[in-house]
This record gives sequence, structure tokens and C-alpha cells, in this order.
Amino acid sequence: MAAKTPLEVAQYTAHTGMKKAQNPVSSVLILSFLAGAFIALGFLLDIRVIASAPAEWGSLVNLIGAAVFPVGLILVLIGGGELLTGNMMAVPLATIARKLSAGNMLKNLTLVTIGNFLGAIFVAYAFGHVLGLTAEGAYLTKVVDMAGHKLDDSFLQAFISGIGCNWLVALAVWLSYASDTMSGKVLGIWFPTMAFVAIGFQHVVANMFLIPAAIFEGHYSWGQYVMNFIPVWLGNLTGGALFVAAAYWMVYLRKHEPEVKPEVAMAAAQPVETEARPMWSKQA
Repeated sequence: MAAKTPLEVAQYTAHTGMKKAQNPVSSVLILSFLAGAFIALGFLLDIRVIASAPAEWGSLVNLIGAAVFPVGLILVLIGGGELLTGNMMAVPLATIARKLSAGNMLKNLTLVTIGNFLGAIFVAYAFGHVLGLTAEGAYLTKVVDMAGHKLDDSFLQAFISGIGCNWLVALAVWLSYASDTMSGKVLGIWFPTMAFVAIGFQHVVANMFLIPAAIFEGHYSWGQYVMNFIPVWLGNLTGGALFVAAAYWMVYLRKHEPEVKPEVAMAAAQPVETEARPMWSKQA
């Protein structure tokens, strides 16, 4: 079968969240560094594509940028990585399902936050600043403008924007888990991710690239970044943990959690080093 049922997706995600939190610290940090870099590269692609687009194109420019941004999340989910926004759904679901302690959940989210930040800021500094891909001309103008709009949001606005973002991103991860084919995973990832970018919601890991990229060129301050980071982090957590994990636990797992199908349990029991099971082994 090419896709899991909703109950099977919920069971698989809960088991995956548990395994993520049990991975060695070194593995979590390496995979989260990669995920932060992948998201930053997707955002860098977005900026390089749309920065010189004519103003007359209006909101079509946002759609074009949003259409290429999902490359980063595809690399995370299929190539391999630990992304904070995905873990903000899967690991809390494991906690709600009593497969994991709250302390282990917070430890995982903290480690992934650190790793994602290091990966994203590496891309911002090495490729954006040193290589100059966001350091001058239309590209710098676009980075400064986009970062400024993020920083202009009040605490409440950034928090609510974070909820909307990770509601969609967590659903992209959920749909990726639902599919057993490479093409199905790509499609499941692409459209929800494109939607959050086109709408303009705030993604804490994407901001780890965007705002520091502007700071490295002499715009804004680290204090302003921190005041954006806090509400967006909390909003992303709320969107993933409450609007996806808790909602689907209530519907699918609250009464059915003991009834884990053998094939789902076996798949989820494998070592988790990516956001989803590698697909190339089936296609080789």
C-alpha cells in the first residue's frame, strides 16, 4: 500500500518521536546542524530567485519564492536531518502518548534548537556574507526588507504567526510520514510548505538564517533577533504540539494507542536518523 491510514500515521509518528528523543546527543547535533543548513539553503534559493523580480509582478513573486523554498524541507525529510519544527510535533506526540517524559522532550528540543541555529548561521555567514550571495545589491535589499518585516511584528503577532507556520510545516511532515513512495513524500512536503512561505508566516529555523544574514551586513541587532526568536519559537511549538500532535492524539490515539499494527511498530522501531524512512532502499 502506498500510503498509511490516519491511525497508522499517528502511531508511526508517536514511535518516531520516541526514537528521535532516544538518539545519541552527537547524532542529534549533527543531524540538526544539517537540517538547519538545509532550511537555510532553501531560503537562500528563494532569495536568489526573487530578489531581482520586477515589482510589477506583485504577489506572484511571493508564490515563485514559496515554490522553491520546500527544497530545504525535502532535503531534511528524505535526505536526513532533525528539524526543530518537525520535532515540535513528533516528540510532543510521543510525550502525550506516554512514550516519553517531558524532560526528554525538552532536552531533544533544546539540542535540536542549538544544532539548527549552528547550521543556519553557518550558511548565513559562509554563503551569504563571505561568499557574498546576500551581501550586496538586490539580494541584500531583499534580505534586509524581509528581515525587517519579521522584526516589525509585535510579540503577539510573531507568536500567532509562528502557530500558523508550524501548523502547516508539521502537516507537511505528517503527510511525508503518510506516504511510502518518494514522489508521495515530495508532494506531501511541497504544498503545505509552499503555503506557509507564500502566506508569510514566521518559521523559527528560517529566521535563524534570514535575520543573522541581515545582521552580518550591519543591519539590525542580536537583541532584536532574540526578541523575535522567543515568540516565534513558542508559536511554532504551539502550532506543532497543540494543533497537530494533540489534535490527532485526541482523534486517533487516545482510545487506539495499544492497537499498534506489527508492520507500523517494526518500521517505527528502526533507528531514526532522518525525519522519514529512506526510500531509496525500496527503489534500488
